[in-house]
Amino acid sequence: MIKQEIRSKKLNQRLALSKNECDELSEKIGERFLSQVDLSSIRVLHIFLPIISRKEPDTRIIINGIKKDFPFIRISLPRVEGDQMVNFYLGKETRLEKNKWGIEEPVSGIPTSTEEIDLVVVPLLAFDREGNRLGYGKGFYDKFLNQCRRDCQKIGLSYFGPEDELIPTDTHDVPLNAVITPMQVYKFKS
Repeated sequence: MIKQEIRSKKLNQRLALSKNECDELSEKIGERFLSQVDLSSIRVLHIFLPIISRKEPDTRIIINGIKKDFPFIRISLPRVEGDQMVNFYLGKETRLEKNKWGIEEPVSGIPTSTEEIDLVVVPLLAFDREGNRLGYGKGFYDKFLNQCRRDCQKIGLSYFGPEDELIPTDTHDVPLNAVITPMQVYKFKS
């Protein structure tokens, strides 16, 4: 199956979920993330905010859990500028606005240096048993992950398990260290 066919299939599968199903699955993903990811050495965590219209997992559950239980971790949020993502620390003064895709982004704030980021929570539509991910095809996270430190952890979130077939990859694709689903954590060699 080619990338576009996989994207379409997985997006339709996700869009078929009810709001209640998404809420319940997001809660399970958040609980699994907070209980099974070793955050003891993480100082800066980059996390995406969900595209509600595309029924992405609700990462605000993870953000709220980190603020409560891991106050030493600084949270960084992305903002799209042109064909790149820039990152800003999330603070009490951070004001968020929706961009053209309906994603909340920080309007301003203290910039986050990519070198500071220890863990990136990555959006995806699909993944395989090798840790390859498939996003929406815009390349924002591919570019960003290639700028991150080699030891930066990359963890995806998905309502569903891995694809049976390997996802086609390109030279710029960066494999994930793990993907968290409502039922389990998939870990990969990276």
